Amino acid sequence: MSDLRIALVAEGDTDLVIIEAALKAILDRPFILTKLQPEATRPQMGTGWSGVLKWCDAAGQRQAASLDGDPTLERFDLLIIHLDVDVSSEQYANAGAGVQAIAVQKGWGPLPCVQPCPPVSNSVVQLTSVLDSWLSPASRGNKTVLCLPAQSSGTWLAAATLPVGHILLNGPECDITLESQLSHLSLQYRIRKKVREYRQHAEQVTNNWPVIKALCTQATAFELAVLAAV
Repeated sequence: MSDLRIALVAEGDTDLVIIEAALKAILDRPFILTKLQPEATRPQMGTGWSGVLKWCDAAGQRQAASLDGDPTLERFDLLIIHLDVDVSSEQYANAGAGVQAIAVQKGWGPLPCVQPCPPVSNSVVQLTSVLDSWLSPASRGNKTVLCLPAQSSGTWLAAATLPVGHILLNGPECDITLESQLSHLSLQYRIRKKVREYRQHAEQVTNNWPVIKALCTQATAFELAVLAAV
């Protein structure tokens, strides 16, 4: 069986580490993960959620139909688009000068779109609609999967590394500050948002994936979406 070819559009490189570790737990076959965004050769796209926005907008300009038919993506078996759910609290003005005006011009879904939490699912539904508006007139195809950790991929890392009953794991999907708090814990549990430190704990994400799913509904949603697409 050949390696599964997966393309990833993500906010940043720490997110890639967590998503790759999650995929190692989900998939029972080898895969090759290719990062499409952020891309060092295309610095104008930027990083963070605004970089994902710009990638989606560019994809919509290339393809006025399903992303499955995008010739730039045809060599991939799966496309993952990542966006942290805390983006639902953002404003377009935070993405750069003039983005708010572009959002109005193109009819993008409104930001902020955050909903009361729990349940986090209400914000997920709204954010999914916003992301789809960024892609328009293109649309997600059968090979496109959304990865929407709540409130960020750092939540999955916390669930994998902190002991059962830790205060940060009390309603983690509704805590918009959890990832930043992880970097201020005592040395025993501290993980700063750096690629090197995330990689040091990536194996725990893979090995403790069932624990993550038990605490994070969005981890379960991601797994089901991946398995349905492959």
